[in-house]
Amino acid sequence: MTDTRSSAGTGFAWGRALLPLVLLSGLLGLIYWNGPADAVRGEDFPPVEELAFQRVALGPDGIVATVLNDGPDTVTIAQVQVDDAYWSFTSEPAATLGHLGQTKLTIPYPWVSGDAHVVRIVTSTGVTFDHEVAVAVEAPRPGVRFFAVFALIGIYVGVIPVAIGLLWLPMVGRMEKRGLDFILALTTGLLLFLLIEAGHDGLQAAALAPGSFQAVALFLTVTGASFLGLEMVGAWLRTRQGVPEAGRRGWVLALLIATGIGLHNFGEGLAIGAAFALGEAALGTVLIVGFTLHNTTEGLAIVAPLARTRVRLGQLVRLGILGGAPTILGAWIGGLIYSPIWSVVCLALGAGAIAQVIVQLVRQTVGEQPLGRHLATTPVASGLLVGVAVMYVTGLIVG
Repeated sequence: MTDTRSSAGTGFAWGRALLPLVLLSGLLGLIYWNGPADAVRGEDFPPVEELAFQRVALGPDGIVATVLNDGPDTVTIAQVQVDDAYWSFTSEPAATLGHLGQTKLTIPYPWVSGDAHVVRIVTSTGVTFDHEVAVAVEAPRPGVRFFAVFALIGIYVGVIPVAIGLLWLPMVGRMEKRGLDFILALTTGLLLFLLIEAGHDGLQAAALAPGSFQAVALFLTVTGASFLGLEMVGAWLRTRQGVPEAGRRGWVLALLIATGIGLHNFGEGLAIGAAFALGEAALGTVLIVGFTLHNTTEGLAIVAPLARTRVRLGQLVRLGILGGAPTILGAWIGGLIYSPIWSVVCLALGAGAIAQVIVQLVRQTVGEQPLGRHLATTPVASGLLVGVAVMYVTGLIVG
């Protein structure tokens, strides 16, 4: 009898908990079907139309534009212009798009390599939406050559520079305390600059994303989730058995730094791949040079916590791959399926990871002393400034 009453009480409690959700669902259904907003604005009120170009690729068949309906109302694509001339087009799956509906427009336009072109979409109500191709270049197509070339770019940009930076480990290992404080502070400065850079790039990408995705809020949310996720991973790694306590903290910190840099480099690869895929070959080349200079200093950031830890060659290789190889994957994805919203997510993952690594690094270097006193010491203050300055100058050199 007691078990029966307990079960009945539990069921009643669940029912009371679900009641607000049921009522809310009913209210939302009533609003959707009755359309009070439509009743207020009347039948003669023009629809709110907003189309966003997700991707424009040039190929042998002409121009292929992927378009998303970013507005609340249904939109029908009636006509397409290229350089002020009307052209036939096909749409897949359809030319009529509901909210967040997406279609691929194929326009058999004889584009000219190196020229600028403007694609204009005209809706059934006469509203127009434009996209400019600054320099026409054929988009890369999937194949052995595509994957090989972008893998090579990723190796140049991510793997080799990070590996070169790892060669500073013997120098770091011979440093006294003041020199090591300088190097760890320099590492913090490098990562701080990367964090600012990731935040800037993420907010820029958010501005280009369709408004319906609330990209700024998404960027901040994913950044926080990435921070907390890496914090949990770090806590788990510090409790693992099999790593001597003396070297565990340094090894875990180096692993977290490599992870954070790897996520950041994934975003860099995404930017390079997207630049080539969107026909911005000149920008892609500039990004390759700039990221290569940037990433050489990242290897130093990875090995700095290992100054007092015995490291095997295999461990060093794994750290280098973890920090540099994601550039290859990012370049592949950017060249194939780039979209502004995925760029926001990837940059947010990198930003959150780098922020968490900075917190871990400060925790380890400050110890029990007050933070202000630690930052006021000459090696730490100069190291922070030099780290930020190095990253700024390497970016400034290539514009």
